[in-house]
Amino acid sequence: MRIARFTAEDEIYYGVVHGEGEDLTVTALAGDPFFNGIQPVEGKSWPVEDVRLLAPVIPRSKVVCVGRNYADHAKEMGNELPVSPLLFFKPNTSVAGPGDPVTLPTWTEEVSYEAELAVVIGRICKDVPVDQVNDVIFGYTCANDLTARDAQRTDGQWARAKGFDGACPLGPWIETELDTSDLAVRSYVNDQPKQDGTTADMVFGVADLIAYVSQAFTLLPGDVILTGTPAGVGKVDDGDRLEVEIEGIGTLATILRR
Repeated sequence: MRIARFTAEDEIYYGVVHGEGEDLTVTALAGDPFFNGIQPVEGKSWPVEDVRLLAPVIPRSKVVCVGRNYADHAKEMGNELPVSPLLFFKPNTSVAGPGDPVTLPTWTEEVSYEAELAVVIGRICKDVPVDQVNDVIFGYTCANDLTARDAQRTDGQWARAKGFDGACPLGPWIETELDTSDLAVRSYVNDQPKQDGTTADMVFGVADLIAYVSQAFTLLPGDVILTGTPAGVGKVDDGDRLEVEIEGIGTLATILRR
């Protein structure tokens, strides 16, 4: 099931996306599916092309990110693999929706893209055992972990480099049923392929990451965990169109502006 968040008739809705290819429709849900469940509203359906898709979730408290979780990416950045998941945060003000323009900060000249599988948490949880992780996952979406590399090198910690406004595009929707063991993760810049990896190459898989993160932080419904990026990252700038494509979910597009 694909759960979107969108605007139609000057209202914001959650909805269920139906169909394939260009023949997509979205049916509004009654309230917030994280708390009210999936309750479609009769007579409230639109073609997806007639609505504006928003970020499928605005995290209630946090976006937890995992660094260097693909060996080939760690190598291209000149880093050793971590012995345990390397965690950092993005604030919820960094979240942008599909197709949204992202204004690049004036203080950086070296922004790069990172295509990532994002996990959306569905219930409050703490210290989740690995074999119970599926019970706390609401679904999965595409993410682009935009990074100011120059600030990342000079600041000594990553809050500014990873957390600037618009640095966490999410979308286009949440896929609630997905086997994440071997999904293609790709990125494109101006239609040119840049990254081509698979979740099978993650150092720490989804279940291990959720269990590890939940040992440190209570996770709330709508919290998001980014799981790392494969090799192929690079610099982008004003006017570039970025796309993150994840098998089984779809494509997230982002336009950069100065």
